[in-house]
Amino acid sequence: MDMVELGFPFSDPLADGPVIQRASEYALRKKVSMRDALRLALDLRKKGCGIPLIFFSYYNPILHHGVKRFAAEIRRSGFDGVICPDLPPDEDIFFAREIKKNGLHNIYLAAPTTDMKRLRLITGKSSGFIYYVSLKGVTGIRKALSADLKAQIARIKKVSRKPVLIGFGISSPDHAKKACAVSDGVIVGSAIVNRIEQNKGRIPPVVRFIRRMAQAVR
Repeated sequence: MDMVELGFPFSDPLADGPVIQRASEYALRKKVSMRDALRLALDLRKKGCGIPLIFFSYYNPILHHGVKRFAAEIRRSGFDGVICPDLPPDEDIFFAREIKKNGLHNIYLAAPTTDMKRLRLITGKSSGFIYYVSLKGVTGIRKALSADLKAQIARIKKVSRKPVLIGFGISSPDHAKKACAVSDGVIVGSAIVNRIEQNKGRIPPVVRFIRRMAQAVR
């Protein structure tokens, strides 16, 4: 299944590397707002887009917008789930309740450093799928995948039957193919944003790259 993750810009990202940081800074200079994100999702749905849409945001913009209002509005706009990387499940009470009340998936992240006790907490609370952070550090383009991907995914599978998708560092069709051989899918962000930046916003080359990535995992 294909999905689209829409990343909302934030001035102080914890998990994003230089490529997405530059994109966020550009969007903020252009005064991109929560309303713009909601309108984009709504427009996609009106145009017949039927694939799942996942909203990615740090908690500060959500809190500023209002948690109840945010959950209700992204649902009405056509989103299916949320990834909020700086709100861990043991500190997420009110937000998680509102997301669930609106029938949305709340997706949490697991990392190579996550111990088994915490892994059980994360997989138990996460809905839809588990987002596995494939490396220590921030998002970005990498030359090679982590050598222990297979073992790490197997570790998660011991405590959960939910799909596990690999993100962070998936930079080429070859990466995507290798990662999908040991997981349920991949998440590609920086490599796509980098293509947009390199091509000065021209869409056709970016579409071709995304198609190559999609073909690689099939």
